[in-house]
Amino acid sequence: MLMSTRSEVALPDEGILRRFDIPGPRYTSYPTADRFVEAFDASAFAEALRAREKGVANSALSLYVHLPFCNTVCYYCGCNKVITKDRSKSAEYIDYVAREADLVLSHLTGSRVIEQLHFGGGTPTFMSNEELEQLMAMLTERFPLAERGEFSIEVDPRTTPPDKVATLGRLGFNRISVGVQDFNPDVQKAVNRLQSFEMTQATVDAARKADFKSINLDLIYGLPKQTRETFAETLDKVMVLSPERIALYHYAHLPDRFKPQRRINSEDVPSSEEKMKIMLDAIKRLTAAGYQYIGMDHFAKASDDLAKAQRQGRLHRNFQGYSTRPDCDLIGLGVSSISKIGPTYSQNVRTLEEYYDLLKQGMLPTVRGVVLDRDDILRRAVIMALMCHFEVSKESIESAHMIKFDEYFKAELAQLKQFEDEGLAENTPEWVTVTPKGKLLVRAIAMQFDRYLRADERQRRYSKIV
Repeated sequence: MLMSTRSEVALPDEGILRRFDIPGPRYTSYPTADRFVEAFDASAFAEALRAREKGVANSALSLYVHLPFCNTVCYYCGCNKVITKDRSKSAEYIDYVAREADLVLSHLTGSRVIEQLHFGGGTPTFMSNEELEQLMAMLTERFPLAERGEFSIEVDPRTTPPDKVATLGRLGFNRISVGVQDFNPDVQKAVNRLQSFEMTQATVDAARKADFKSINLDLIYGLPKQTRETFAETLDKVMVLSPERIALYHYAHLPDRFKPQRRINSEDVPSSEEKMKIMLDAIKRLTAAGYQYIGMDHFAKASDDLAKAQRQGRLHRNFQGYSTRPDCDLIGLGVSSISKIGPTYSQNVRTLEEYYDLLKQGMLPTVRGVVLDRDDILRRAVIMALMCHFEVSKESIESAHMIKFDEYFKAELAQLKQFEDEGLAENTPEWVTVTPKGKLLVRAIAMQFDRYLRADERQRRYSKIV
């Protein structure tokens, strides 16, 4: 595929979308996190940290910090969070994150310089300006920030007035992701997230004043009370804000899995047909407005680094989504955070009680993980190439992994035929390519190369693609 065509997207008809709208992973990793095992414990993670200097020379390092606290609960949310009004909790949490950072550093070899930093949650801006300053001082004392690194934070405008945005800029953050979801008051009330356009605009304007390189807005389609007409009005307001990036997430109503969603009236959730039309309307509107379709649920202006990285073949995908950085080692700090070191993934315990208890004992709070075998690494390369670039060079995979692509993936390519027949994918002697018409279904196409989905019935646990 020519690099200039990577930004092209065509909309398949609704019948095709419905046919291939199956439950599937988001592939922020491969193997996916539900494949992690408890046999990979704190000692295995420590060994991975110690072995890092034996890996790729001067491997870049990324840092993720999970900050779980929120003032109120948004009913749609499936994140690992702690709802509280008690401000002392975040101060205590910083102390324990520092303990974890020190334990990690006691084993870490190789470079400590951070090329990429991300604060997620929860609501990172639950913390006061002073706490954010304290947290960043603690982290940068242990992990120096690279001069031209990418440092991002998720913010809630309800807790991010202009003075806090200015503080974030002074602390070194240069990218900001602003939670919006929907501007319609009825939708906001139905999901318990009342947030005016003016409040959001003040946060965005402050970020521009503070010279943030990129502003992202998070939107969700399929929320209760949402219609094609109301979401079109939300997009009108988004166009006024003109962010560099937009994430258009699909709301999966899974009240059996996510307790807050039980407070949503299921009858208020749009039908599958209405939800699909909302999505298609939004994609048409965004691409017509000059946003490049990056993949999955992400859009970026052609001038943004994310779009440039895709055009140049440098785009990557990790637990924070799409990334312009090379395939960094990743250290995750805080409850439920995931690390990727060399050929391993590991995840922390999910609750504050477990997290604090293990750190008091001087133990890394690792609860599970996995060591990738040769097949995992090969399949990860194929799946990530599809997810990021909509194409896989068979020759590149063959030379890197010493296989014959068509022989190794004979069964997978046979399964791919159903996508070829609908014009969603192409399989030539040199390439496997996702066509512009197939891009909205790239997850379904990538799933054909997932060995684990063939081995059991876990696929049904995932949310649907569209």
